[in-house]
Amino acid sequence: MTHSAATEPAGTGRVQRTTRDLTRAAVSGWLGTAMEFMDFQLYSLAAAIVFNKIFFPGAGPAFGLLAAMATYGVGYVARLVGAVYFGRMGDRVGRKKVLVLTILMMGASTMLIGALPTYAEIGLLAPSLLVALRLVQGFGAGAEIAGATVMLAEYAPVRRRGLVASLASLGTNTGTLAASGLWAVLLAVLSEDQLLSWGWRLPFLLSFLPLLFALWLRRNLKESPVFEERPDVVDGVALDSGGSRSAAAEQPTSRDEQPAGRDESPQPAYAGQPAGGAAATLEAGLRQRKGRAFFLTLGLRFGQAGNSGLIQTFLVGYIAGTLAVDRSVPTDAILYGSLLGFVTVPLIGMAGDRWGRRPVYVALSGLTIVLAFPLMLMIAHGNTVALTLGMILALNIGVLGLFSLESVTMAELFGSRTRFTQLAVAKEIGGVLATAIGPVLAAALTAATGSWWPIAVMLVVYSLITLLSALFAPETRGRDLVRAEDAV
Repeated sequence: MTHSAATEPAGTGRVQRTTRDLTRAAVSGWLGTAMEFMDFQLYSLAAAIVFNKIFFPGAGPAFGLLAAMATYGVGYVARLVGAVYFGRMGDRVGRKKVLVLTILMMGASTMLIGALPTYAEIGLLAPSLLVALRLVQGFGAGAEIAGATVMLAEYAPVRRRGLVASLASLGTNTGTLAASGLWAVLLAVLSEDQLLSWGWRLPFLLSFLPLLFALWLRRNLKESPVFEERPDVVDGVALDSGGSRSAAAEQPTSRDEQPAGRDESPQPAYAGQPAGGAAATLEAGLRQRKGRAFFLTLGLRFGQAGNSGLIQTFLVGYIAGTLAVDRSVPTDAILYGSLLGFVTVPLIGMAGDRWGRRPVYVALSGLTIVLAFPLMLMIAHGNTVALTLGMILALNIGVLGLFSLESVTMAELFGSRTRFTQLAVAKEIGGVLATAIGPVLAAALTAATGSWWPIAVMLVVYSLITLLSALFAPETRGRDLVRAEDAV
């Protein structure tokens, strides 16, 4: 493999990274996101299939399933706490240190779930330990995909930033498919007694193997070049506000940070963007009133997260329960759609690099709005072919395509001093508000109306929020990620 610079120097203050460094960062980001989604998918499937029997056996079938799902839910509560804690750490001491910690917490807690004694062996201590491990797992996962996204965006050559950052999105498909595949094999080859006695442990224990590789990869990964180039970072640690102001006063004011090779594309105009060098951007970042970029990011997140909750979670149960279609049909449709996502995600990343983030955001969210009712009509019709095609299109346009864009756009909207924190918190708040609440609201509305049209309305509303956010957001393609101030 060539050792030519993948991130070329730009002036005397720029940090070089080789093609090997970029490859290692890309694989690290993809693998970490894959492990995050595999861990959560392994648990969600286990909660639905066996955990109500081995951790809550005396509660009755209905309450046992509810208790198992409640332990699944505590992971999402912990995610938001982890997003704040590790996001601040990542902005203060670097992206690499946080990514090593998060992958270790996620992988170790997942593996230990497979070693837990059951309720029959230690009683109430068993579900208590299960909840504790879920909290640790969620605490680490709250910053994993945000950290991987930030690292990939900050490593990537500017002309391929959308494509490289989209690899974090591909990890979601990889993890979900791996977990689903493992459980499918277990259900196919093991009897129920074998599954309940020891078979359920295998997927969790086997997660030890990718954990070892991921840890080795991340420990040998170099820090983000953007973090090292920040004028407020001294000896690998970011200065506080007072120290940053002193550093800004000592920085040269000439701007020699953008020669050809680092960022050849024309720079868009941003509100409050200073014309000076490191001192000016650091001072602008310190003086800027935060909030606009965060709420725009939250709006961009709503479409992807909300549509995901409806299409990947709610529709599977709705189709099987209300439409009386075999559950394998919607789950197979999600499987096929996820496989197609390995093409959709990088293509959308390249489209954003070619035409800009805003036009592609507007096109995808607008297309979802236009197709919401036709696609839901195809799904609700009950025909297997039409249903499958409708779900595949909805998943790739309204979820995976937006996820690909989200990976790079969110990183570009935030300044380098608070990028990790703001991105992680926006992702998790958006996930709770849209992904978690959306399916519950959809269930209530479809039950009240006896029809599928509320689902289409919700798809329109979620996508409209993203469309409006994209229209109000600046074009961020080519933005210098070392800039300390947010894009708006």
